[in-house]
Amino acid sequence: MNTKPVPAIVMLITGFITCIVSICQHYSFGKFVKTELLVLVIFYLFGCIIKLLLDKGFEVMQDPLSEYEDMDMDEDLIDEMAMSDDEYQDDHTDK
Repeated sequence: MNTKPVPAIVMLITGFITCIVSICQHYSFGKFVKTELLVLVIFYLFGCIIKLLLDKGFEVMQDPLSEYEDMDMDEDLIDEMAMSDDEYQDDHTDK
């Protein structure tokens, strides 16, 4: 699973919520900028932690056949895998 955008998504959602709350509370511009920056940094780090946990969890659920991806396959086997069932039957019944 692609977990790369998780920290940015968490950060942007909390930043948007902070903006709405700050506007409703009539924060001054200086206080708004400091608060927004602090919230964005904290929740970016929080998002990175979530991403690491998700990566570890999905590492356990990894496809068991993925360990065979780098192995060299016999060319005849690859040809047989690419054949349709009819071609395979025709190829082996002629001999």
